[in-house]
Order: sequence, then C-alpha cells, then structure tokens
Amino acid sequence: MTTPTIRASAALADVRYEIRGQLARRAHEMERLGYDVISLNIGNPGAFGFRTPETMRLAMIENLRGADGYAHQQGIFPAREAIVMQQQERGLRDVTVDDVFIGNGVSELIDLVLRALLNDGDEVLVPSPDYPLWTAATNLNRGRAVHYPCRESAGWAPDPDEVERLVTRRTRAIVIINPNNPTGAVYSRGVLERLARLAERHRLVVLADEIYDQMTYDGAEFVPLATLVRETLCATLSGLSKVYRACGYRVGWAVFSGEREGAREYLHGLELLSSLRLCSNVPGQWAVQTALGGYQSIRDLVRPGGRLHASRAAIVDAVARSRYLGVVRPMGAMYAFVGVRREVLPDFDDRRFALELLEHKHVVVAPGVSFNTPYASHFRVTLLPEPAVLEDVFGRIESQLDFYAATVATGASGAALRVIARS
Repeated sequence: MTTPTIRASAALADVRYEIRGQLARRAHEMERLGYDVISLNIGNPGAFGFRTPETMRLAMIENLRGADGYAHQQGIFPAREAIVMQQQERGLRDVTVDDVFIGNGVSELIDLVLRALLNDGDEVLVPSPDYPLWTAATNLNRGRAVHYPCRESAGWAPDPDEVERLVTRRTRAIVIINPNNPTGAVYSRGVLERLARLAERHRLVVLADEIYDQMTYDGAEFVPLATLVRETLCATLSGLSKVYRACGYRVGWAVFSGEREGAREYLHGLELLSSLRLCSNVPGQWAVQTALGGYQSIRDLVRPGGRLHASRAAIVDAVARSRYLGVVRPMGAMYAFVGVRREVLPDFDDRRFALELLEHKHVVVAPGVSFNTPYASHFRVTLLPEPAVLEDVFGRIESQLDFYAATVATGASGAALRVIARS
C-alpha cells in the first residue's frame, strides 16, 4: 500500500523564519555530537547568563494561588493597569485598561493584530530588513507584505517619502520597529513625525514594535510613536522578554491609542480572537506590575561600563579591525547587522557563509536574507555574550572569511573546501 503524502499548507510557501531554521537545526545536531556551538542567531538573554530581576520572580511566586484559573481575555487588571501607568508617564493621558491586550509574548500579538485586520490581498508596509515574523504573519493572514527599504547609507532609517510612494488603495497598516531589530537603529523624532503624518494622511493603522524601548546607547533618544500619532489608530507592542530578560514568561502587550472611535469593530474583533484562545499565561502576568514599577536594571546594562554596552563596543572594535566587515554602530536593541564589503568579496553569499561558519568554526549567525533583504551581504549577531566571547567569535569569523576569500578566488570545489577548512 502506498504511504499517503501529508503536505504542508500552501499558506506556508511564503513564510520564512530562518532564525530558528536550517542553521539552528544543524547546530542542535552538532551539539548532540559533542561540539560546543556559540549561537548568536537568537536574542535569548537567559542563554547568556542574564537573569530576570528577582522581584519579578517573587511577584509570580506570591501570586501563584491566584493564577490557577483563566484570566480575563485581555489580561489581569493589575498588569494592564501598570501598562497604562507607563503609557501615561510617557504622555498618553487618555489610555485606559480597556485599551490594553496582553498576549503570550509580542509574537502572539503580532499574529492577532494582523488577523483581526486583514482581508485577502490587503497590504502591510513592513521594513526591510525586518523582524521576519511581521512578514510571515502578514502572509499567513491573507495579506501581502510590501517592504520599504531601510538603507545602511542612511543609518538604517527609512525615507518617509520613499515609504509613501508604496501606499496603494489596498494598504491597511504600517509596521515601524524602533529600536530596530535587526539593525540596532534608533529612529529620530523627525523621521517618526513624518511617518506618523504619512499614516494619518492615508488612515493606516500604525503597528509600533517597541519591545526594545529602554535598550538604547550613548544618549540615543527613544521616542514612543504613540505620542506622535493622533488621527489614526496606533498599536504599541512591547513586553517582558528583552528589557526584563524574561523571554520564557511569554508576556507581551498591545496598547491602542490615537483615533479609536472608528476602530471599534476592529477592536471588538481583536477581543473575539483573544477570547478564542481563552487567555494568555497568567503566572507571568503577575510580574508585569513589579517590572514596570520597579527598579529599571536595564539602565545599568546599557550605560558605559554595563555589560551590553561593553559587548556592543567589542563588536564595533572587532569589525573596525576586519579586512572584510563594516557595521553601522547599533544605537539600540541587542543586535548588530554586520555587512561584508562588496569591493573585497563581490560574490559573498550570506547563507553559504553562515553554513560554513557553523560547520567549520562552530558559530551560528543569522544570514541577512533571513530578514527579508533583497541583498545577501549581511548577517546579524546578538550583543548578549561577554565581550571576551565576542572577540573570540569575530576572530573565528575573520578566519572563515580569509578562507572564503581564498576559495572563491581559486574556484575550489565544494569537496575541496570541506577538506581544506577542516585541516
């Protein structure tokens, strides 16, 4: 009897998430074989020794008895109240707990806010490079991701005029990631003002991904986009994962502000979707009030002398010493988007290089094409390891690039490459 083939949904054809894709699977295989692999492809603080603040853990423990049952579909009141207070401190005076939706991380909320919004063929403006879940969720929810370029020559900031030329009658929303993943850019107030006015002119829903909101360096100013958007709907997405080093708690939130009267049907739809999944993780929600109202220890990590600041400096210095690499100094988030100089390696392919780096140097980086770029000349690394580890990693990267340059120049066969690289 013929074994039936079970095929994946056709909806997955345009979905990529290579941060946890082929390279990550191969890295796990190598670790099972006994290799020590340094994984710089995922921004997972717990994997590099960062701990969630103890006060947050205690808040969860003390409220475990109240976490056995389902909670309100939008989240427990103390958590939503704390989120409202944070928004009010940032200048949003008219936000209430009814405007807050708590989800199982920002990842779930990205899916929900798009699922409640999109019909077949609706377009969403998404940055390139992007955090790939935005493109994937748009495609999975029957929409079409239209990528607006953020160019390295402009410090990875978008050109609002260029963005506006991409607006069509089918455009429903614009995604703005600030501070940016993967580039580490922090957008200026002027750029954000122009993007806000663009969205208002075309009545686009603004989807502000601000999960790295307090993670900035060297005096870079983070401007909450919701404080600039008044005449259209704005959703601010953030959570505990990054700033509070609590990825496993799976707690994120979306706060709606701006023009909400005309969005009541949409918001009711979002509440319906929230109800269908019953509620988000309740124990983790009990950490929100303590996190937002307590000591903001992230400031110690990003200021001069702090670990993230030092690791960022280690990457910038290592790139400056390289024959092959360049980078725009990241001003926020926990990543650097490193580029290869095309004049030195004109035929560089980020996927091939990432695979060879893993196989031969036991380091995992995320190829730039993972972030929906039309070019294959970059890779993303996280700032989370200790500076000494990053110095070692970039030594391995330089060595692999030396080999890459030599083998591309000589046209060596794939078999020869593997033999030479392991010698």
